[in-house]
Amino acid sequence: MTAQKKLPTLAIASLGGTVSMKNDALAGGVKPALGCGMQVAQVPELRNMALLVLETLALLPSASLSFLSLLDVFAWAKTQIEAGAVAIVMTQGTDSLEETAYFLDLIWPFDAPVVMTGAMRSASQPGHDGPANLLAAVQVALAGDSRGRGVLVVMGDQVHAASQVRKTASLSASAFESPGYGPLGMLIEGSVLYHHAIKRTEALPLPFRTDHRVALLESCLSADVDLLLAVKELGYEGLVIAGFGAGHVSESWSTALGRIAPMLPVIVATRTGSGSTARASYGFVGGEIDLQAKGIHMAGRLCPRKCRILLWLLCASNNQHRIESWLT
Repeated sequence: MTAQKKLPTLAIASLGGTVSMKNDALAGGVKPALGCGMQVAQVPELRNMALLVLETLALLPSASLSFLSLLDVFAWAKTQIEAGAVAIVMTQGTDSLEETAYFLDLIWPFDAPVVMTGAMRSASQPGHDGPANLLAAVQVALAGDSRGRGVLVVMGDQVHAASQVRKTASLSASAFESPGYGPLGMLIEGSVLYHHAIKRTEALPLPFRTDHRVALLESCLSADVDLLLAVKELGYEGLVIAGFGAGHVSESWSTALGRIAPMLPVIVATRTGSGSTARASYGFVGGEIDLQAKGIHMAGRLCPRKCRILLWLLCASNNQHRIESWLT
């Protein structure tokens, strides 16, 4: 008799979000209701793929997650890997998925993958995509080729890098893309096929303080500078600007940022949703050449929201001086 193959151990956690939501008559809409065990029960074949460790870490809409709660998530995931799990799968809401995935990716030190997924339709809707996305996430997590790729986001049978993925539509079933990059890979008949690799740097140190704040403001036509000039006074320790076009601001904003940059780190990204900031093209006041001369950092291809997360984690370990090495 052939010996039965030993199943790997896989840890699955849920944080809430649409993937966990069902109709609530009192609320007049859907609310988080399904814990991790109930989500896994919708995909019974998972029990034949791995020995499962299940945990409901939260039942929250993802907009209500925080950096502190993500540090708790990291601690739980680290414990599971150290106890022998080969990978981590997490379900959560899609509203902040691109941000939570990047936060965890920046501090994740293991080759074992973290695969995050969610749903665009609640469990009460026809065509609920949660079970299919959970199955796909587990298939990706258990694939040997997924090791060393950090935190991955799996939605609609596509695999995205945490640093590249964005939610680009509010309600569409195909809301997740990696603009300018494309997905890292895709699921074909239950197997993951990777198109290209992802370059990862070493994990950032874990925060030794968490009480600091980084502001994110968007440049827009005819905006005044009052909020900009209040940033330092309000106690913020970093500032990210979602700039026009290739990373530009108005003359008045440039003047204000020139006063702020000597006091705290400032990053200017593009608000466009795709592409990179420029570095040596535009010479007008408020263009990237002018901003860099004032000590301001250009984000490259990193979106404003992820710049804020990066800057918060750098400040948390007193590594602000390393900003440029993370912006490409």
